[in-house]
Amino acid sequence: MKLLLKLFPRPLLIRLSIFFRPLLQLWFAGNRLEDPIDGSCYRKFLPYGYGKQLRPNALCPGTLSLERHRLLWIYLTRNTKLLQQPQKVLHVAPEQVFYKKFKALPHWDYTTTDLNSPLADIQADLRALPFESEQFDVVFCNHVLEHIPEDHKALKEIFRVLKTGGIAFLQTPINQEAATTDEDPSITDPKERSKRFGQYDHVRYYGRDFLDRIAAVGLRPEAVDVCAALSSTEIARYALPKGEWLPIGWK
Repeated sequence: MKLLLKLFPRPLLIRLSIFFRPLLQLWFAGNRLEDPIDGSCYRKFLPYGYGKQLRPNALCPGTLSLERHRLLWIYLTRNTKLLQQPQKVLHVAPEQVFYKKFKALPHWDYTTTDLNSPLADIQADLRALPFESEQFDVVFCNHVLEHIPEDHKALKEIFRVLKTGGIAFLQTPINQEAATTDEDPSITDPKERSKRFGQYDHVRYYGRDFLDRIAAVGLRPEAVDVCAALSSTEIARYALPKGEWLPIGWK
């Protein structure tokens, strides 16, 4: 997986995965691990990450979900009724694991956007969205902000298009041991970015002050520890990162 990420652009991998997922699901079939998103079971998950960040049992072979996707799904299904109610939804950089599920919800008005993704309905820069203000009940923007130099502009745009009372899911890599975000715009070398920020195309590594950045644009931040409400058996079976935040912004 590490080699594939280096050799091929993500849009191409997204297209190729459509053909290979059924084969991977058969090859890794078992009963030790489960993806809560669709209930499929496996003997193991695939490793995923870059360099020293390579994580065992991270990527589900059949759905291509990562730990963060499984965390979010558990929150959506156990802590909210968003999936059952009419919503106008904006999904930034749509994840393949959610795309078909969200698009199939008949009571959702679902729009996707990204600069490059083949799953995007509208190609747009998150720092200048082509939507009127107060348009969406829900915004999903997961693992996007760490790629954007001017993340405050992106957060302002999310606040602008979100309806009053709306919710934004803003997952991103966070060093919960660090009080402040580590960023340096002068670092452009991919190897140095990987070493400093965890991935070659990341421009920062957020600290706990990520919540302050959310609050600075007018959103009410919340850091949800999804695993705190789960048993140790569930955490192990779903291969979840114990203690990882699910950052949310409320308008």
